Amino acid sequence: MESNEYGARPGLSLAQAQQVIYDFLLEIVKIWHPQDVLEEFRHLFVHHTDSVSSQTLPALHVILFANNELEFRNTIKRCCYILVNNWEVARQFDAIQDLVDLFADPLIQRRTLSPTLKRLRHWLLRFLESEDFEELRLFAARYTEERTLNRPDDWTARYTPYLLVPQYVNENNPIEQRQAARALSRRLKDKFKFDLAMYTAHSQSGQNRDRPVANPTALGDSALRLVKAIVARRGEFSYKNLARLFLEQIKESSYGDFKKSLTRYLLYTVSGNPISKQIQEKLDARLVDLYTESDYEPWDASLVLRTSNRIVDYLMTEDQERPSPLFSMVLSQGNALTLAIILLKLVLVSRQTLPYLETRIASLIRYYEQFPRSECQWVINFLEVFQITFAIYGDNTEYNLVKVTQRDQRPEALFLAERQGLDAFRIFSQKLNQVRPDVLTSADLVAGKEDHFSEEEIDELNLGEQA
Repeated sequence: MESNEYGARPGLSLAQAQQVIYDFLLEIVKIWHPQDVLEEFRHLFVHHTDSVSSQTLPALHVILFANNELEFRNTIKRCCYILVNNWEVARQFDAIQDLVDLFADPLIQRRTLSPTLKRLRHWLLRFLESEDFEELRLFAARYTEERTLNRPDDWTARYTPYLLVPQYVNENNPIEQRQAARALSRRLKDKFKFDLAMYTAHSQSGQNRDRPVANPTALGDSALRLVKAIVARRGEFSYKNLARLFLEQIKESSYGDFKKSLTRYLLYTVSGNPISKQIQEKLDARLVDLYTESDYEPWDASLVLRTSNRIVDYLMTEDQERPSPLFSMVLSQGNALTLAIILLKLVLVSRQTLPYLETRIASLIRYYEQFPRSECQWVINFLEVFQITFAIYGDNTEYNLVKVTQRDQRPEALFLAERQGLDAFRIFSQKLNQVRPDVLTSADLVAGKEDHFSEEEIDELNLGEQA
């Protein structure tokens, strides 16, 4: 009988068999050296030989005997992320790359007459060809190869924080994968914020000329002027204050009136740009027919979230694959900053829209990665502007413009109150959270502090509802 050949333990269910393997890996990854853990993983899934545990091989037999490739895929994926998560917390990043390299074992390609090994190797090969394995490779590359940021043949590596978001928001992924994706995305974003703050501070000071601070952007010297232009909107008419005032003014409005006011708010600060009128007309035309059954009802948080997400669709990608006509029109005319500011203002009104927006950013990156860098420069420019804009308006760094006197080149406590030449001002940034991003871990995530989404947000993030 096949059950004898597989050695399945009588009475052990598929879920119980999976848990046996998970528990074993969770136990050893915390106390064993990574190379010893990898050897156990290799013995079990590649060599298919006995390990120090007498339970794991019979448990794997149960999974194979169930003849359910999807469950096997889920099992090995969760096993991988159990290891990734724990090694990330312990800062044993090389082990994550070693885990990926383990799957290059030629034994997986070897033919066999054993039904057990034949099924196992066939499923392993299909796993190696899957998007799941590509996601695992993404983790390993970013943990161990900082130099990939500047590889001309892989320009998308700079935007790994956004490519990780779809893994984090996908409720179908194992919790270990979602935790690892969010932790790495957050760490990379915080590192970019830290590097940008250091660059803006030191590049203007005239100090450390022998050891200049690296520019973390791909915009060259224009990055400083962009930061100044964004930071220049302070005080009463800052983007955060405008968002607060807008929500205050329309709090008693119907949903229909909210839609009419929303586009005027989004385009208010960029109204001087000739393309703003075209953007507003196209958004108004789409919003007028959106959720019309609620037009005469008071708006609520759920309607704001869904409406904001639909605007993200119109501005970015409507089929979650290709750029929308509005996205192509705006960027083809050199309006990257205008689009970034509109998206920022939208998120300031609906904070829960940010994961959805970043997921759509990932969709566009995946679309454009098929093209060489030389053909994607306008998209790369937008991604850089977007990244800088949202870094400046993050919650752990404060940027200010301070005027420098010509007498002694020391900063005065004079903040920009009206439009003057930006060259007369320096950028000063202050870290509100003093923890360096390069020593952050996912310990807070492992402790259960990850974001929790409402049912409406989960539906939106998983594209459960379309306009």
